Amino acid sequence: HVQLVESGGGSVQAGGSLRLSCAASRLYYSTYCMSWSRQAPGGEREGIATITSDGTTRYRDSVKGRFTISRDNDKNILYLQMDNLRPEDTGMYYCAAARIGFPSLARYLYNYWGPGTQVTVS
Repeated sequence: HVQLVESGGGSVQAGGSLRLSCAASRLYYSTYCMSWSRQAPGGEREGIATITSDGTTRYRDSVKGRFTISRDNDKNILYLQMDNLRPEDTGMYYCAAARIGFPSLARYLYNYWGPGTQVTVS
């Protein structure tokens, strides 16, 4: 079955940076649209960045200019570079995959999800 495994989370001070990775296996990775979502404590999971198979990206307004999503189709890895982190960025971060050809942040479109990695900004 499809596996997505996130890594790179941790604790960082406000203004710092982290890079998240998501390793994908058992799917034809290069054909999938990939995304990052996050869930703050007590909040709902929301999509924050997405990248299509051809590299088109889309971001939630709250992370634009600070986060960068990218993918390596040779290594089947998805990345999220997070700079200038804020306390409100704290939460569990998830990667997800969808067989769509447009950059969507809509959670319901994504079929496969990883278990998540925790990011804490203080």
